[in-house]
Amino acid sequence: MIIVPANRSRTFYSVFAPIQRLAFSFALLIPLIPGLVDGADEPPNVLFIAVDDLACTLGCYGDLIAKTPHIDQLAAEGVCFQRAYNQLPLCNPTRASVMTGLRPDQIKVYDLDRHFRDEVPDAVTLPQAFQKAGYFAARVGKIYHYNVPASIGTDGFDDPPSWNRTVNPSGRDKVEEELIFNAEPHRKISAALSWLAANGDDTEQTDGMIATEAIRILEEKRNEPFFLGVGFFRPHTPYVAPKKYFAQYPIRELRLPFSPTDDRADIPVAAFAHNCPIPNYGLDEETLLRATQAYYASVSFIDAQVGRLMEALDRLELADRTIVVLWSDHGYHLGEHDGMWQKRSLFEQSARAPLMIRSPEHSQNRGNCDRIVEFVDIYPTITDLAGIKAPEGLAGRSLRPLLNDVNSDWNGLAVTQVLRPADDRLETPVMGCSIRTARYRYTEWGDGKYGTELYDHHSDPGEFHNLAVSPDERATRVIRRLRPLLKNFASGEIPETPFNPERL
Repeated sequence: MIIVPANRSRTFYSVFAPIQRLAFSFALLIPLIPGLVDGADEPPNVLFIAVDDLACTLGCYGDLIAKTPHIDQLAAEGVCFQRAYNQLPLCNPTRASVMTGLRPDQIKVYDLDRHFRDEVPDAVTLPQAFQKAGYFAARVGKIYHYNVPASIGTDGFDDPPSWNRTVNPSGRDKVEEELIFNAEPHRKISAALSWLAANGDDTEQTDGMIATEAIRILEEKRNEPFFLGVGFFRPHTPYVAPKKYFAQYPIRELRLPFSPTDDRADIPVAAFAHNCPIPNYGLDEETLLRATQAYYASVSFIDAQVGRLMEALDRLELADRTIVVLWSDHGYHLGEHDGMWQKRSLFEQSARAPLMIRSPEHSQNRGNCDRIVEFVDIYPTITDLAGIKAPEGLAGRSLRPLLNDVNSDWNGLAVTQVLRPADDRLETPVMGCSIRTARYRYTEWGDGKYGTELYDHHSDPGEFHNLAVSPDERATRVIRRLRPLLKNFASGEIPETPFNPERL
């Protein structure tokens, strides 16, 4: 509709109207001409946040202890995948799997020493796909596996082709390692229950420095498309955080997880990681509660750093054109099943891990998604959202349907595996493989030779009752249905490729 101003004559209208109609017609054509719509030729950025050894100990996952307001807000602004599962709960294998979009049996990475390019030298990693599309790709901190944290200037077990730039901060937590308390002195602090309530502020710690350096890159690259990987080290051991975060979790308010009497009686020996074969490492309750406090303190410390990143996106006016992905490489045990700690298990606490995606394209669709998804889905999802080409043969699928509608039909399942070394418990290396469906978890150790497990999550979310021990008719039917599905994705065979038994 054309409105003629009251003080204009009909002569003005007769001259002005054809011009306005022409402008209106051109406006209708603009959406059809590539590159003319504001932002149409501006690809979305990606902020790719990895948190090391973070279990679902977050408010957005229902943890009543955790104080994680910034991550909770990020989850509320996007889609929080409540049932996301990693492919192998150990740092190097799971990170290599995420970054290549391939399963462990495809890249033959099962330990902390083997590089995925030994098996798939021509793999196009996730940041490489973005580089091919014209993006600047940078890493600050730990995305691929390296030490916790590495010495200044080292890239650790990285993949140089993945990045245009790498930054490896190293702070007081590295310099002051002699101050760290180690509850198990026979182990390195990176493998033991160890912690430090540190002096100084956030920015003096490695993870605070990682946030600072990442923000500098955001500021520098705000006007060009970027893929920025930001990898935080905590809450990986040693649990180090400024003292103020320890104060948020008084020891008197903490408890160890519940386990039924004789919880371990129906669990195969191979299900317990070789680095934690006895309950609670044989440590007393006071020490375990202090370790719990330190873990949660580290989680809150990382939450604050995520908050700094989110504030920077807002300040730099990048939030509306940046896909934010937050994930942990795997879950983590804090004493479940009568004293399991850390990772390397195929129980829910280790196989399940946080995953959330905030996509500007899907700003109207937020909330929790309860569908079963896998970490191999991350790669095809991010390339799909950015509209760039992904390589053929990725193991996962795009989560776009669930970002469109968290309740979409999905029919998902997840496969997680782990390799055990031979030790005084096992006569030979044993591969454990587990499949998670919406209702069940089924696990085989050494193709069943070293035990099987079946848990019904409808009635037993704690995985306390192993239905594979003397299975009834219903359990037998479930096992017969799930076993071939599991074999489709994980063979259960001991790899012929090299692996280091001391680094599994």
